[in-house]
Amino acid sequence: MSHLSEQQIRELNLQLLEEKLDLERHFGTNDNFGLSHSFIDSIGELSMYDNHPGDIASELYEREKDISLNEHAEFHLTQVNEALAHMDQGDYGICIFCKAPIAFERLQAIPTTLYCFEHVPDPHVSDRRPVEEQVLFPPFGRTSMDERDDETEFDGEDAWQIVESWGTSNTPAFAEDPNVENYNEMYIEADEQVGYVESFESFVATDLYGEHVMIVRSKAYRNYIDNGEGDPLLEPDQTYVDDEK
Repeated sequence: MSHLSEQQIRELNLQLLEEKLDLERHFGTNDNFGLSHSFIDSIGELSMYDNHPGDIASELYEREKDISLNEHAEFHLTQVNEALAHMDQGDYGICIFCKAPIAFERLQAIPTTLYCFEHVPDPHVSDRRPVEEQVLFPPFGRTSMDERDDETEFDGEDAWQIVESWGTSNTPAFAEDPNVENYNEMYIEADEQVGYVESFESFVATDLYGEHVMIVRSKAYRNYIDNGEGDPLLEPDQTYVDDEK
């Protein structure tokens, strides 16, 4: 025997029938969101070849939106028909998973539901990831390969470092290194060797023909000397004296 009274079943049945009628009328009046016509017919042209790419993108977006809305409405109609079928069978309002009665208040809010609150399948739909990520793994923008010895490609962290090096709204208080001296050192791993292996490669330069070796006295050069990694006598710093004094 159903836990729902006849009056409650009539109320829910009327609600389902109204939803079904509204969906069917919706499909009929808007021609399935215009999907019964071809894309070219909807814009009134034989071809989109001469259209601006921005206009084509707008039309494509609207088409994709219509398809999504149509699929959502079709799925809702399927749920309504399934609920009405269970109502005809006499087992409406019973969870098809655990066979426990579904509260009338829940049925009022979601008359198409066939599950109790505890056994709703996949209640966290927003946690789903696009299926393409199973192929395009690891997904760009969520990875850092620094901890892996077998990976050297350009990763998501490298992309962010390039963007961040142009500046952010952060202050030195938020810098990864608390002893930063200027804003150019604030981005993640600002001291990372990019484009070279040994640190001296960043400040030793030559001309176009590989001759006339010169030293660029950058911060990397200073650190190289201060750490005792080179011989300062080979390229001593020069002190310039103002002749006017």
